[in-house]
Amino acid sequence: MRFQRSSTRSAADLAYQRVVAQARRLEFFTSYGVPDTLDGRFEVICLHAFLYLHRLKGEPDAAGVGQRFFDAMFADFDRSLREIGTGDLSVGRQVTRMAEGFYGRVRAYEQGLDGDNAAMEAALERNLYGTAPASLDRVERMAAYVRREAARLAGEPASALIAGSVSFGVP
Repeated sequence: MRFQRSSTRSAADLAYQRVVAQARRLEFFTSYGVPDTLDGRFEVICLHAFLYLHRLKGEPDAAGVGQRFFDAMFADFDRSLREIGTGDLSVGRQVTRMAEGFYGRVRAYEQGLDGDNAAMEAALERNLYGTAPASLDRVERMAAYVRREAARLAGEPASALIAGSVSFGVP
């Protein structure tokens, strides 16, 4: 059992590192126009975390990795808040707000994937571009990217994703 926890943690950590690496790609902040701010970076991480977790949803062996991934993500957010000088007394409240926001984004992005492009574009415009105006072209291209990556991840073997081997295409 201990080995299983250790391998689950390693897989989740690897998946989180890959999500963050994709979210840090400059194209999101240059070509797609996501604001290169703390909020913008949080949003791009949340979007890619959603894509990964959305793919894992419904896989019988994925629950442990999904939970560990979530825990690693929010532990990183906690650490980041402390590094930028957020006071100890407010870090917990901030992380709670971030978690609530993440769950809201998951719902909106799921509705966007299940619905038409307008629903996805509205969710992206509200979240990714909430602090800066975005051109319709950029929002449309980002919606196409999200749909493409969701479809691509759907074709990936669950066993590889559960092992943390998640990869994304070029933005």
